[in-house]
Amino acid sequence: MAILDSKHHALIQALLTRGPLSEKEVKFIFKTVCENNADVSESAFYDYIGRINKELDFVQFEARAGRNQYDGEIYYGVVNKVADEHAKLGTQYSLPQIAFFKAVIEAILQDQSGKGKISNIEALNIRLDSQVKQESQGDPGQVPLAFKQFSMAQKEKTLEDLLKNRWLCTTEEGKIGLGIRAFLELRSLFKNLDVPFCDICNEAGIKAELCQNEECSVRMHDYCLKRKFQHPQVARVCPSCGTNWDCSGLNTEVPDLNQAIPSQDSLRIPHVAKRQRSSRVFRR
Repeated sequence: MAILDSKHHALIQALLTRGPLSEKEVKFIFKTVCENNADVSESAFYDYIGRINKELDFVQFEARAGRNQYDGEIYYGVVNKVADEHAKLGTQYSLPQIAFFKAVIEAILQDQSGKGKISNIEALNIRLDSQVKQESQGDPGQVPLAFKQFSMAQKEKTLEDLLKNRWLCTTEEGKIGLGIRAFLELRSLFKNLDVPFCDICNEAGIKAELCQNEECSVRMHDYCLKRKFQHPQVARVCPSCGTNWDCSGLNTEVPDLNQAIPSQDSLRIPHVAKRQRSSRVFRR
């Protein structure tokens, strides 16, 4: 059994009190607490995270790494491994608030343009009817009183709290997108909703570029595209149908593209077997 000491406790405490932290911040904490240890290499860092996870596993928690799909940055957070979303949100939000949050997520995932965002007005106008069948214990056609009484003011307050707690985020365009906590903790929900995956990294393609061929379901994250097409000798075509990929909006000259993106194994992210492409398209 792995034994944790003050060096490990420092990171756990930081993640629990401050929420998800960027990889840069997490590595700064690691190097600070290990300042008297000569080994602060990448392998030592992943061993450090691995020891923490061996202990957290007993209480169904995990120090997990994941990307924010809106800026491509890697973040770490302590997440609840229990699949039920109510177990993740139930201690902080009411049943109507959770239903509202799930409805907002579904609206974001149904963005057929792959931008992964909706407007504030669209979010506030979401009705909870679609969630009634999932939440109601009685007649599916009967709307619970708490749902009926969920006012516009309550929706605004719930959105504010979800943004503050980083379940949602405000995009550069001022729209509402998924927050880093959603990317870290709600992977099972993305799978259940059949969110199309990125052809390169095999993660849910919520904020992604779509192949221009309407009959092709391939989509790739912006940061994955940059890595794939940064070399001039690489053909800029869809890996599935061969359609030319418009890279006019990509800045492939960004210096940090040369920095290797850590693999799932090195980040301690459980490997997910690549699924067959689905032609399913979300429709309202």
